[in-house]
Amino acid sequence: MNNFSCSIKHTYLLILFWFLNVLLLVFSFSVPCLSQSFSLEQVTSYPFPNELTTGGENRIAWAVNAFGLRNIYVAEAPDYQARQLTFYRKDDGQELSSVAVSSDGQWVVYIRGGDFGSNWDDELPVNPTSSPVSPQVHMWSIPFDGGEPVSLGEGISPAISPDSKQVAFVKNDQIWTVPIDGQEEAQQLFSARGEIGSPVWSPDGSKLAFCSDRDDHAYVGIYENETTPIQWIDPSFHLDSNPRWSPNGEALAFIRQPIRAGKPDSLLAAIPRLWSVMRAQVASGKVQELWKSPNTMRGSAPTTQGRFNLHYVDGRVVFLSYHDGWPHLYSVDERGGDPLLLTPGDFMAEYISLSPDRESLVFTANTGPDALDIDRRHIVKVSVDQADAQVLTPGDGNEWTPVITQDGESVVFISATAKRPPLPAVMSLANESISLIGQSLMPDDFPTEQLVVPEQVIFDAPDGKKVHATLFHSSNGAAQKPAIIYVHGGPPRQMLLGWHYSSYYSNAYALNQYLASQGFVVLSVNYRLGIGYGYEFHKPVDGGSRGASEYQDIKAGGEWLAEQACVDPERIGIYGGSYGGYLTAMALGRDSELFAAGVDIHGVHNRVGGRYKFAAGEYEQAPDLKEAMEVAWQSSPVSSVDTWTSPVLIIHGDDDRNVNFHQSTDLVGRLMKKGVPMETMVIVDDTHHFMRHANQRRVNQATADFLIKQLKAEKATP
Repeated sequence: MNNFSCSIKHTYLLILFWFLNVLLLVFSFSVPCLSQSFSLEQVTSYPFPNELTTGGENRIAWAVNAFGLRNIYVAEAPDYQARQLTFYRKDDGQELSSVAVSSDGQWVVYIRGGDFGSNWDDELPVNPTSSPVSPQVHMWSIPFDGGEPVSLGEGISPAISPDSKQVAFVKNDQIWTVPIDGQEEAQQLFSARGEIGSPVWSPDGSKLAFCSDRDDHAYVGIYENETTPIQWIDPSFHLDSNPRWSPNGEALAFIRQPIRAGKPDSLLAAIPRLWSVMRAQVASGKVQELWKSPNTMRGSAPTTQGRFNLHYVDGRVVFLSYHDGWPHLYSVDERGGDPLLLTPGDFMAEYISLSPDRESLVFTANTGPDALDIDRRHIVKVSVDQADAQVLTPGDGNEWTPVITQDGESVVFISATAKRPPLPAVMSLANESISLIGQSLMPDDFPTEQLVVPEQVIFDAPDGKKVHATLFHSSNGAAQKPAIIYVHGGPPRQMLLGWHYSSYYSNAYALNQYLASQGFVVLSVNYRLGIGYGYEFHKPVDGGSRGASEYQDIKAGGEWLAEQACVDPERIGIYGGSYGGYLTAMALGRDSELFAAGVDIHGVHNRVGGRYKFAAGEYEQAPDLKEAMEVAWQSSPVSSVDTWTSPVLIIHGDDDRNVNFHQSTDLVGRLMKKGVPMETMVIVDDTHHFMRHANQRRVNQATADFLIKQLKAEKATP
C-alpha cells in the first residue's frame, strides 16, 4: 500500500512537474515583458540626429550625437547612404551646430563648441571635462567627399557665399570673411558701430545685408565694398531686423518693431508688442510697410520657432503670425495689399523652409487626418501663393525639420515613432515613398520592442482649461503602481506621442520609458505656457511670474493620477528640468501631501529679480511695481518652503547659461534650514544642456534611483 501510494505520488509529481514546465514555457512566450528588461544605458544609447541640411547636387549633411561622440554625416542621391565625414572620438561636450552645405555641394561648414540655444554666453567655450586647456569655439570646413577638417578660426553665424568660395561670419560683434578652404586668414570685412550680426549675402554675392543692434534701436544695413559707404535702410527710432533679399537682389524685406521706451508700462497688464513687415528698394532706399500686425495680444511678435520666419519669393513676402490664434503662414504681394492665409486650421507651423525654386514651403505641423495628430508632428507642404497645404507624412509617427532637395524631387527630414528613435529620412515627392537613412547607427541591443506606446490623456484643470498629457504605462506588474508626473521645461514646448525633435526631450522620453519599465505610471503634462494648443494656452495673462496659473495643470495631473485604479495615490512623485524644475519645486512646496517626492533639475526658484529689481531702482517706476513683485514672490517656490515636507533631489550644472546656479544654491540653503529631506548633485563645469553624455547619464541614473528609492518601497503593513 505504501509502495503503491509512493508510486502514485511519484507519478503525480512527474505530471505536476511536466505541467509546470509547460505552463512556464507558455507564460514566457505569452508575457515577454515580465521576463525581459532593459537598462537605462540601453534606452539612452540611440544616436540623435539634428542640423539636417541640403546643398548642391542633392547632397545632405547632418550632425549625430552617439554616446557623446558628435560627428557630421553626409549622404547624396540617388541612394542616400549615410557616410561619416568627421571622426571626433571623445565625449568632450563640444557641440556641432550651424551645419551648412555649399551651393556647389563641395564643402560642409559647421561650428564646433559653445552651447548655442542658451540664454546668455552661448558662443563662449564649454569645458565639461574640466580640461586645464580650455576648448575653443571654432568654425570648420571639410570637403563633402572626405578629408581633414580645416579650421576657419573663431566665429559664429557662418553664411556661405553664393559662389561657394567665401564664408561670412560674426566675430567680436563685427562681420568677417574667410575663404571656405581656409587657405587664407580671415579678414574683418568692415567696421560699424553697434553689435553687428545676421549676415545675408545678396543672390549674386556682390552685397551683404546685416543688422546693427544699438541697444534701444537697431538698423538694417548693406555693405557693398570698401570704397562704398554702408547703406542704412530707413534708419529710425525703431528696432529693425531679419533682412531678406528679393530673388533678383533689387529689394530687401525686413521686420520693424516699435521701440519699447518712455513712461514705464504696467508689469502685470497684457500689452501687445506690435510689428510690421517692411520692404525697401535697394537702389532708391524707398521703404514701404507691407503689413502691420493688429493691436491685439494675438498680434504680438511671434515667439515660436523661427519667430517671424520671413521669406522673400518671386513677387511675394512670406511670414508667420499668431494673430488668428495659431502660428500660421501668410504671404503678401511685394507691392502691398491684404495678406493671404496659407495654413488655415487649428495647428501650428514651425521649422519652415523654402523650396529651391521658391514656389513652395515645407514645414512641421501638429496636424493630420488623425485626432491624435495635435500631439504629433508631421511634414506639410504648401504653395507660397495659395492655401493648398498637404500633409505629406500622415500616420502615427513624428517627423520634423523638412528640407527639399535641390532638384525639387525629394524632401528630407527626421523621422521617429513611439518606439523607434529619430533617424534621417528621404521621401520622393512623386510617389511618396520614404527611405530611412543611417539605420546601421542604431545599437543592436536597443530595446525597441520593449518600449510602451504612450497614450493621449486629456483632463480638466480647476478653471476648466483642457490639458493634454501623454501616459506611459505597462499593463504588467502590480495592480497599484507608484506614479510620476514629468514636467517639461521651456516653457514653450510640447511633448509628443513619440520621440521628440529636441535632444533634451528625447532624453526625457527615454527616461520616461525606463521608469515605465521599472513599474511606474508616468504622466507627461503639456501645461499651459506650452505650444501646440493655440495662443491663449501659450500666452495666459496670469502665467509665469504673473500668477503661475500653469501650476494648476500640474496639480490637476497629479490628482488625475491619484484617481486611477492602477495608481497608488500615496506614491505619486514628480520630476522635471528647467521650467519643469521650477514647477516640480512648486509642487513639492505647495502640495507635499499629493507629491511624495521629486527631482528638481536646474529649476528657477525665486522670480523676484531681473526686471523687478531693475525697475525698483529707477526714479520713474511702473505703476504696479509693488503688486507685481508680490505676485512674482507668490509665484516662486521659495515662498512655499514652510509647507515643503517631501524629500527632494536637486541637480544643477554650475556653468548653466539658462538658469543661474544661484537659483539652486538659494533653495538648498532654505531647505537645509527647514530640515527638508534632501539630496543634491552638482555637475561641475557643465551647462544647462549637460553637453557631456557621461554627465547626462549621471543625471538620468540619479533621477531614476531617487524616484525608485522614494516611491517603489511597498507601504508598511500596520
